[in-house]
Amino acid sequence: MSISVVIGYQHAFPKKMHAPGNAPIFAVYYTTLAAFGLPANMVTIVILSQGRCGLSKCITRYLVFMAVTDLLVIVAAVILTRLRPIYFPLSFLATNPACSVVIAVSWACKDTSVWLTVAFTFDRFIAICCQRLKHGYCTEKTAAAVIGVICVLVCFKNIPLYFVYEPVYIIDKVPWYCSIKEIYYTSTSWRVYDWLHRILNPCLPFLLILLLNALTVRHILAASGARKRLRAQSNGDNQRDPEMESRRKSIILLFAISGSFLLLRLTFVVNFLFVQFSSNNYANSSNSTDPRFILQESGYMLELLSSCTNSCIYAGTQTKFREQLKYAVTYPFNLIKKIK
Repeated sequence: MSISVVIGYQHAFPKKMHAPGNAPIFAVYYTTLAAFGLPANMVTIVILSQGRCGLSKCITRYLVFMAVTDLLVIVAAVILTRLRPIYFPLSFLATNPACSVVIAVSWACKDTSVWLTVAFTFDRFIAICCQRLKHGYCTEKTAAAVIGVICVLVCFKNIPLYFVYEPVYIIDKVPWYCSIKEIYYTSTSWRVYDWLHRILNPCLPFLLILLLNALTVRHILAASGARKRLRAQSNGDNQRDPEMESRRKSIILLFAISGSFLLLRLTFVVNFLFVQFSSNNYANSSNSTDPRFILQESGYMLELLSSCTNSCIYAGTQTKFREQLKYAVTYPFNLIKKIK
């Protein structure tokens, strides 16, 4: 089989394999995502690492590593997985070993990003709702340990993905592209792994963040009402509450991050549940008129968009982050002015 034949059939993927979207809209969308996400996350990492945003060291540690994993998601899941087949369909990364590694790394990056968001949400839940545990758990040392455990477990969890794929074509003893092996759908062990894989991302994180935010909101409303009644009895008026004011920005940051997470992964979760509880399979072609493909690809697009939103959230909710961002953007121009 010649290379020209492969080019002619590079989008004719086998059954049960999802072909990434390759229409112009996907090229524009993912290119824009990469063009914005790469510099945005790199700037976010630099700004947060300096520790000048008025956030605790514990929060800063989580946010920095969340930005690092978001950057890796842009590289692995957007550039290498989505843009590479569009612009470089016959590159080295299209060979089966490289393709398998990229897919496993891509899922590892996405899983890490998701579970760091869960860990951050749980940390803020402890800080707001469990005052007795706050000083022992909400520390930089604990955050570093939690991040390390998540990274190790996620790596082990995604190692089996490398062995899921087989080549679509073999040309001159070189295996090209990745197709899911038939045994993945017939073997009981692989089916169990697939369920665990999908439950651990996105279903369980989605439910945990939803639950933790609901409990946090309930606690804040109860505590706020109790403090207002207490202050009204002691002062006879409704003066400002310094403690609530000091926690306000942290609470806004928490709800902005978790709310964005829930909204952008809702379509992905709906698609997963639709496939599991109906007679339909995942879309296995790039047919833009197929409702299954539209729902599935919309879920992927929104999921990957979440790797860029945190930087915007920090800029919108954190005054000191905006100041540092403004300084970083204007610094080269100010330097040029000084030289002149």
